[in-house]
Amino acid sequence: MSGLPDPRFLDERTAHWAKTTPDVEAMTYFDRTWTWSQWDDRVRRLAGALKERGIGRGDVVAFLDKNHPACVELTLAAASLGAANAIINFRLAADELDYVVNDSDAKLLIVGKELKPTVDKIRDKLTHVEHVIEVTPEGEDGDEYEAMLAAATPTGRGEDVEPDDVAIIMYSSGTTGRPKGVELTQANLIAHTVNAHEGFEFDEGDKNMVSMPLFHVGGSSYVQFGLHDGVTSVMTREVDGMSLAGAILKGANRTFLVPAVLAKVLDSGEDAVKLFGALKTFAYGASPMPLPLLRQALEAWPNTDFMQAYGLTELCGVISHLLPEAHRDPGKEERLSSAGTLVPNAEVRVVDPDTLEDVATGEQGELWFRSPQLMKGYHNKPEATAEAITDDGWFRTGDIGRVDDGGYIFVEDRLKDMIISGGENIYSIEVERVLAEHPAVVDVAVIGVPDDKWGEVVKAVVQLEGEASEQDLITFARERLAAYKCPKSVDIADELPRNPTGKVLKKDLRKPYWEGRDRTTV
Repeated sequence: MSGLPDPRFLDERTAHWAKTTPDVEAMTYFDRTWTWSQWDDRVRRLAGALKERGIGRGDVVAFLDKNHPACVELTLAAASLGAANAIINFRLAADELDYVVNDSDAKLLIVGKELKPTVDKIRDKLTHVEHVIEVTPEGEDGDEYEAMLAAATPTGRGEDVEPDDVAIIMYSSGTTGRPKGVELTQANLIAHTVNAHEGFEFDEGDKNMVSMPLFHVGGSSYVQFGLHDGVTSVMTREVDGMSLAGAILKGANRTFLVPAVLAKVLDSGEDAVKLFGALKTFAYGASPMPLPLLRQALEAWPNTDFMQAYGLTELCGVISHLLPEAHRDPGKEERLSSAGTLVPNAEVRVVDPDTLEDVATGEQGELWFRSPQLMKGYHNKPEATAEAITDDGWFRTGDIGRVDDGGYIFVEDRLKDMIISGGENIYSIEVERVLAEHPAVVDVAVIGVPDDKWGEVVKAVVQLEGEASEQDLITFARERLAAYKCPKSVDIADELPRNPTGKVLKKDLRKPYWEGRDRTTV
């Protein structure tokens, strides 16, 4: 790797490994395995199939399914034409789904067999989609995606393609109550792979377990590490214990997962703990790691390197990391509650959100980052982009934190009232928008409350005028939102606390639940 220059385009590495290590395994999924030469051929055939269907530079295609190598193939093939892959959250409810697909402007949609009936129900609402192609988990007879590849003529990278072309669009719930499409370019994704590589070094014979959902930046950015290094990736369709155990038994020994997975493993008994001891690296992120859980994991797996990643979709994922040696430094245990230090080629500022002036070292403020990893913008939302990115390229995260004199970043609160539950970002206003539609609800506030398993979970506090039980409101939300966004509990209040200007005081609502706790000591 030392003599191999950093790529400029996403498909360069697969082409390189296809030439230099053609017979080495590139990807394993269920009982199917593809070598680098086979996988590169699939990418080239998919590019040809897209081109035959009118996809070119500046266009968008979309993928809707649980984890499947076809999603990664689509990202690489579309990027080689200068097009973008909008990776859709398979958990979305139907009315959320048609909004996202239409907002992405996708001309072609690849959908998993399990989700095809949902797409069929809203097909007439997908106004931009010209082609819908079904893919099956194991390439069974009649798989439209496999048939399309078999019939296609392989096509190389377009001559007009540029590194700054958008390659992936990921939807992140927005404070307006509707998701925003985060545009990540080929250059952004490659910068992330190179910058965040520290701690993800692979040894000969290693295999990379890809289990985080690909609609999440922790999945689609993480899979790039294996592609970059020419290491075999073992992809699981689900993030359940059986799937993860199966991947480890196939030789996967490096991975990135949410902390809730660790909790499940530790609760599953001695055999599960022993099996997961085969992991050389367990990177975690996307939600806070409760300190008691982290200490338990460090004791259970003394030979495993733990690494925390803090980041945002808008930054392609990791912008700071707590490296393995910091996890086991007996003199600096307080840093276990930090988000670590900046990845290379990144800058951080801690800014007073009112004055927009930098605060002193160690003081709290809004975390701002600048990096080549920073998104191109929000899809079709120039005003939202301008609000998030300053004229000189700083991204305003909405996270409140501080940086100590050693450069360690501590994330301590959120301006945007975002709830992170089991690695999923949930914006309170999106849930409030739905609950406010219930005829008995006259006022509502949604907050995150601590949970030992998920870090935090959604709670709604409502003021009613009429009859509605806690279960009535939870059921109402479940019919309109993805399940993970719905409140797990509902409190009924006579009125919600407000300041003199009428804004709900969510900090007052949170206080009884977070008293004596913080995001890292749950």
